[in-house]
Amino acid sequence: MFHPKILVSLLLLILPVVVLVGFSEVMGVRLIDRIATTLCINLILVLGLQVFMGNSGILSFAHIAFMGIGAYTSGVLSMPLQMKSMALPDLYQVMVAIEISPFAGIIVGGIAAALVSAVVSYPLMRLSDAAAVITSFALLMVLHTIMIHWNAVTNGPRTLFGVQSATTLPIAAVAAILMIVVAMMFKESRAGILLRAVRDDEVAAGAIGANVSRLRWQGFVLSALMAGIGGGVWAHFITSFSPQAFYLKETFVILGMLVIGGAATVSGAVFGTFAVTALFEGLRATENAINIAGIFSKTLVGLTEVVLALSMIGILILRPGGIVGDREVGAMPVIRKFFRIR
Repeated sequence: MFHPKILVSLLLLILPVVVLVGFSEVMGVRLIDRIATTLCINLILVLGLQVFMGNSGILSFAHIAFMGIGAYTSGVLSMPLQMKSMALPDLYQVMVAIEISPFAGIIVGGIAAALVSAVVSYPLMRLSDAAAVITSFALLMVLHTIMIHWNAVTNGPRTLFGVQSATTLPIAAVAAILMIVVAMMFKESRAGILLRAVRDDEVAAGAIGANVSRLRWQGFVLSALMAGIGGGVWAHFITSFSPQAFYLKETFVILGMLVIGGAATVSGAVFGTFAVTALFEGLRATENAINIAGIFSKTLVGLTEVVLALSMIGILILRPGGIVGDREVGAMPVIRKFFRIR
């Protein structure tokens, strides 16, 4: 059972997602529904990154590659048989006759991402600091190259089409809420506590019996599982995509959400996702309005990415721990006083 203050934190983190769904349903505007669904999917991915990066202190660039594994696995396995023969004419015969439900595909996609990460990552978990970051970037490049050239399964660098549309806002919101619970459970588990001990002092943690490589490996595999599930949910929302969707640009956005909110806490992941999404949508509306008016149309292309980069720089300079810092929302003094938590 969770400590009361952790339960309060969970409720406070789940509440914005519930409010978002309610607001979208009341408004009944398709654009708002799409923005809200995208936010929930991004929240799944940011929470997955937080599970490893926030608890281990090691930056992982490979996170988005596992999203791609989940997306392709779920999309291909749940694709209708007639569409599969058109979209993937060179698909392996053993996979041609397989057609599972999109929701089963999402789960299988998450498991596939976790299995791949379990196989390739264990030797890498012995690394720390810059070596670990560089290695994770190399892993991203390797997996991205495989996705580009594996024509039989991914359609190569071309767009894969024909994926079933199954993801709705309520489904994405339920998945996001479950990931909030999973991220909090891992953080408060023995493995999560020991992993943070390794993050703070690897030598001291090893001296008390912490298996550094295994703890990092457990966090990395769980992170990949969550990314794979997020990829499956995203695939059944967007329905057509190419390997370029799982590379540097998306990595930068997800990383920016976590850094701005605060990587050390689940609250930071949630807050950062909401804050950056609101910032992005406001900037995109501004950029579109200016481009339509024909003013500075060439100089303002990519305004959202520039502002996100500047925001990350500002946060890292002024508040290295992110906006939320190292405390979950339920542990903040004002909220503790309101709920009378001791």
